[in-house]
Amino acid sequence: MSATTQVTTFSDLYTDLQNRVRIPTGVTATENQAKRYINIALYDMHMGNTEKFTWAERQAVLRTQAQYTTGTITTTKGSTTATGASTAWNTNNDFSVANVRVGGKLVIDGGTDVYEVTAVASDTSLTLNTPFIDTAVSAGSYVYYEDSYSLHADFLRPLNFRFFDQNHRIELLQRREFNERFIRNKVTGKPLHSTIIEDDFASSTAPVRKVVFHKPPDANYLIPYSFITNKLAVDATGTALTQLSSDTDEPIVPLYARHVIVMHALYHWYRDQKNDTRSAEAKAEYDESIVRLTADVEVGQNRPQFRPRSYLRQHRRTRGKRVLGSAFDELRI
Repeated sequence: MSATTQVTTFSDLYTDLQNRVRIPTGVTATENQAKRYINIALYDMHMGNTEKFTWAERQAVLRTQAQYTTGTITTTKGSTTATGASTAWNTNNDFSVANVRVGGKLVIDGGTDVYEVTAVASDTSLTLNTPFIDTAVSAGSYVYYEDSYSLHADFLRPLNFRFFDQNHRIELLQRREFNERFIRNKVTGKPLHSTIIEDDFASSTAPVRKVVFHKPPDANYLIPYSFITNKLAVDATGTALTQLSSDTDEPIVPLYARHVIVMHALYHWYRDQKNDTRSAEAKAEYDESIVRLTADVEVGQNRPQFRPRSYLRQHRRTRGKRVLGSAFDELRI
């Protein structure tokens, strides 16, 4: 670590923290403690402020699966097996994915119930998640669709809490409201509403985050969306990481702001040492730095402006009232 340059790597950060609290470097126990405080501070720094930090914003494009209705379906009451005729359920489409996939939904013969596909054995055989409850269907019609889609692996939360897509055409709802409004989400069409869910786990402790659409897509749509990343660090090869680990790892925080991480780590250090005075001082310095960071603006961002109201627009709203003056700050009586 250079004595004259801004802290850059993980090694710089935890060494600077140890220097500030006046403890010897190179001691494994205290070094591990410093590393832990740096990672805690890195997460705390982004908690609640992420939407204001442009460096944590990412973009991705989601492609939906078209509904599939080719051929006919046959099944019996109490059975979880469905048999197709002239179907190509296990055949890949133009996008190199199967026409029918595990996790997709089925509405059989115009019924009101929705079944989930748990296995696709062949082009003409699949398994339902629950036994078919209606009378037997022979060579009936069906609609297969997918209403939920996995989000980018780095997805933490949406950037915009009102709309899922960048075009502001798909409203983003709370899960409870979405579930209450769309109890049977089975009529396909162009997506108009969405919600974010956590769909169990996939061979790790991290939950799988998905978006659910209403209406379930009836065709292939490209949906661009913005999100906040859960990867707050990067290694020397450019691989994104959830936290700092190796000495050469770097936070995604711009170089000019990386010392702020150390400030917050100082607060945690002094607080755990029961040094209330120094912890309060470190916290105050950190809070001031965060205020300056969140108030900073990038090129192209909206800046604070004084925008007087249009006289014409206001005049239309106040017909029948006397207006004194002709400037933007005229007096209405």
